[in-house]
Amino acid sequence: MAKRDYYEVLEVGKNATPEEIKKAYRKKAIQYHPDKNPGDKQAEENFKEAAEAYEVLSKPDKKQRYDQFGHAGVGGAAGGGFGGGGFSDIEDIFSSFGDIFGGHFGGFGGFGGGGSRGRGGRRVSRGSDLRVKVRLNLSEIVNGVEKKIKVKKYVACQHCTGTGAKDGSSYSTCGTCGGAGQVTRIQNTLLGQMQTTSACPTCQGEGKMITDKCNHCAGEGVVREEEVISIKIPAGVGEGMQLNVSGKGNTGRRGGINGDLLVVITEEDHEELVRDGNNLIYNLFLSFPEITLGTTAEIPTVESKVKVKIEAGTQPEKILRLRGKGIPDVNGYGRGDLLVRVHVWIPKRLSNDEKRALEKLQASPGFQDGPSASEKSFFQKMKDMFE
Repeated sequence: MAKRDYYEVLEVGKNATPEEIKKAYRKKAIQYHPDKNPGDKQAEENFKEAAEAYEVLSKPDKKQRYDQFGHAGVGGAAGGGFGGGGFSDIEDIFSSFGDIFGGHFGGFGGFGGGGSRGRGGRRVSRGSDLRVKVRLNLSEIVNGVEKKIKVKKYVACQHCTGTGAKDGSSYSTCGTCGGAGQVTRIQNTLLGQMQTTSACPTCQGEGKMITDKCNHCAGEGVVREEEVISIKIPAGVGEGMQLNVSGKGNTGRRGGINGDLLVVITEEDHEELVRDGNNLIYNLFLSFPEITLGTTAEIPTVESKVKVKIEAGTQPEKILRLRGKGIPDVNGYGRGDLLVRVHVWIPKRLSNDEKRALEKLQASPGFQDGPSASEKSFFQKMKDMFE
């Protein structure tokens, strides 16, 4: 089933401010929250859908790509880990947006607060995003392609399974927060008592302390390794377009959330075809006899070559349109055309016989008449008006 428009999901306009988007998501999140709708699968799906929409629209770079390219701009392809939000389950959403609920359902911190938290209020670290450039030729852009790339990144330590501890008994409950991962302070103000909640300064929001660190990762839970990542790139992507591979960035320390892999597209120049949006342009050069008498020209396309009939008397700079021979729209809205621009090649050197033949033709009636009024360009007509 096709994804719904993210603005429609949150019921906001494209010009909505970040605060309006946040307010709209909070409203949807509370409406479809699992604790409020126990056992309701549709509410759970709506909850995930709203989280995915907010994850994209709340980030300026992702919102810009979504506005320009739609779902494909934030990772519309399947199989390669693309996805607007990339949430595997409800816990993943709580870890990313726990603070958004403002104290409802499980004691999350203030609305729009600091770090990500799990349902128990403990802080969950998030790995940093990675950015890579992928170079595509024209055929790969037209047809789409699956690329395998090597990336050096932080991954979970295999020896401690990402916990940072030597073994399961190498922990102690944080004495400051009692394992909650956060501390609550009450201050007396002129308006009365004010309660604030923040990450525990002792355990950094984790709720526990490592007493014996893993020797392989020094207690961080991550090590730097090389990983091969398979990426499916949809047809129609363009220069500078950025795709998001969710969860393929650096792993968060001590069991945290993975960052994303940001794939920036660069295009290789084609030997004969020039891209113009979703259209392709081919410059066809013909000799004077060919364009005067007419001929058949072989035109290269991305897949093969096609033969095009050039009518006798075709004028220079005329555009011939081969429909559907261009680039597919990245959002699936049809396909561009191949535009053939006709040029006349004028020889620089002529033999004496060739010169005499042209001089004879120049004096013949067929070469005396100029272009008709309908054949004159707009600029030529303007020029004639002032002469």
